Amino acid sequence: MADEKKTLDEQTKAQTDKDEILTGVDENLGHVTKEYGGEDIQILKGLQPVKLRPGMYIGTTGPQGLHHLVWEIVDNSVDEALAGRCDRIEVELLNDDSISVKDNGRGIPVDIKPETGRPAIESVFTTLHAGGKFKGGAYTVSGGLHGVGASVVNALSKWLHVYVKRNGNIYYQEYTYGDEGITDLKIVGNTNVDDTGSTIIFSPDPEIFKEGTKFNYETIRSRLQTLAFLNKGVTFTIEDKRTGEEKELIEYCYLGGVKEYVEFLNNGQMKLNQKPMYFEGKQESDNIQVEISMQYNTTFNTMLYCYTNNIHNPEGGTHEEAFKSTLTRLLNKYGVDHNLFKKDESLTGDDTREGLIAVVSVKHPNPQFEGQTKTKLGSEDARKAVSNIMGPQLQRFLDENPQDAKTIIDKALTALHARIAAKKARENVQRKGPLDSLGLASKLSDCRSKDPAKSEIFSVEGDSAGGSAKQGRDSEFQAILPLRGKVLNVEKARMDKILANKEIVSMIQAFGAGMDNDFDVTKLRYHKVVIMTDADVDGAHIRTLLLTFFYRHMKPLIQEGYVYIAQPPLYRIQSNKNIQYAYSDEERDEILSTLSSKPQIQRYKGLGEMDDTQLWDTTLNPDNRVLLRVNLNDAIEADLTFSTLMGEDVEPRRDFINENAGYVKDLDY
Repeated sequence: MADEKKTLDEQTKAQTDKDEILTGVDENLGHVTKEYGGEDIQILKGLQPVKLRPGMYIGTTGPQGLHHLVWEIVDNSVDEALAGRCDRIEVELLNDDSISVKDNGRGIPVDIKPETGRPAIESVFTTLHAGGKFKGGAYTVSGGLHGVGASVVNALSKWLHVYVKRNGNIYYQEYTYGDEGITDLKIVGNTNVDDTGSTIIFSPDPEIFKEGTKFNYETIRSRLQTLAFLNKGVTFTIEDKRTGEEKELIEYCYLGGVKEYVEFLNNGQMKLNQKPMYFEGKQESDNIQVEISMQYNTTFNTMLYCYTNNIHNPEGGTHEEAFKSTLTRLLNKYGVDHNLFKKDESLTGDDTREGLIAVVSVKHPNPQFEGQTKTKLGSEDARKAVSNIMGPQLQRFLDENPQDAKTIIDKALTALHARIAAKKARENVQRKGPLDSLGLASKLSDCRSKDPAKSEIFSVEGDSAGGSAKQGRDSEFQAILPLRGKVLNVEKARMDKILANKEIVSMIQAFGAGMDNDFDVTKLRYHKVVIMTDADVDGAHIRTLLLTFFYRHMKPLIQEGYVYIAQPPLYRIQSNKNIQYAYSDEERDEILSTLSSKPQIQRYKGLGEMDDTQLWDTTLNPDNRVLLRVNLNDAIEADLTFSTLMGEDVEPRRDFINENAGYVKDLDY
């Protein structure tokens, strides 16, 4: 025992010496270090992990993450529809920033679970990875396979109430701050035994969503309409019941599925094939259902949207790759078989997708996604299913519709020839650096700072305003690029024409990050790209043209939050020696109501009417100016808006303006 005690004492002393070393100052690292022991291991229980790291589950605690809560609950209802047990889903926006999602599915199970001795519904809302989607019996196909959706929503809500119609009863239970407060499940009414379903009402926690907990009606409406396209015959409704923002109930139900979706997306464009192609089928070996629709138009853009179990996959995945490769392979085969190509001509994927609008939807019993937010599908069997189902049906369409086939091939060949011309133009642009005195960006008045995070570039309408901006700026961190006239509408131009436009080339050279597939946001020379135009109709048009170019050819610029819109004042109001600026008629009237003497009022018709001092004071000075950051919350909705406003067809544009003209002041740039 003495020897054993001595050994323990020696171990203790050795550990003490080690601790003293570990908790001392590390001369190499320059800071105090600490031993990493068992007491440092924290075991999070219940919903604590979600509250501590919400971004892991919903991506962000900004507006996108806030609406992700809605998608989680709606997707659970959609899963009931996929199981054939639900054909109506109703969403209501309520006061107190709460929202209600109701379906007529089977209703969440309320029976007692032997493992917990509590109703099964509690596990659904308070336990991560608990649900009916693991065994494969309750749901053959599901968008929410991780079993965290309902519990995550509950964890991030101030309160959540749930009503369940099941077994001829109406059950009710409520939760506060996730699992911090749970009432007992109780029966609050009776109903017909065949009347089943679930209603979930929740209010997001403002301590989590510090940017705000107010749901955006248009974001949710657009998503529900998309889900209606993706689920033939299922009815989706939305109604805004919030005080002061009431909107009547809207109902969506489409029997044509993704075929109607493509027609909707293609509205406002000149079609090449008048009816969308439609392919569908099921790969029995893997139980994977595939539904595809596609249609060409006369534009030069591609709109390809891929979904897995109704979940949009913005980063694509195996189903997208299979669609692209199958399309390219078969169009090349058709061109060769029918002698439509000249010697050595071969279409690339970009050629075959110019002017294409397509939706690819797969229903997969066990999809593999990259992360909980499901942005990319990784299932290899989906690649095989899309290729096997789309291939023969596309081949049949081409054979049975030779005129459509030739029209599509001709468009792709024109794209091929334009691509070759554009490659030469692109190489010419890229050879000239942003500060090349011989390059088109020579009119750039650059800043001295080389730190992109501190540097700003103002794309200014007109040489006159550009001159004032150059004189008034802080040249340490502010660059000025004057733009002459209206920029080319890239929605109606091929790449060779785009790269022949001096104003666009000037921007490409000045920004230094390239464009399209070559765009590298890490090479961007300025982290504030500011559009500065006159506060009139022409200025708004130029702003729209610039935004269209950025969105179509430099999308990461917007996605990363680097694009801003300057807000020059409309009025200069001088009373004696006191000078104030008003940015709207309302602000002008408010200022005038505070003045005792008659002031001098100047209405600015354009930026060129301001001298350099006024431009600095109102629009350039970071201490005084107002900048609006351009957000990209919904790429599909943005695609539709740009196509409608800048496309060929006049009537949809007129309809859009008539419907939205009264709400221009509320647009979030």
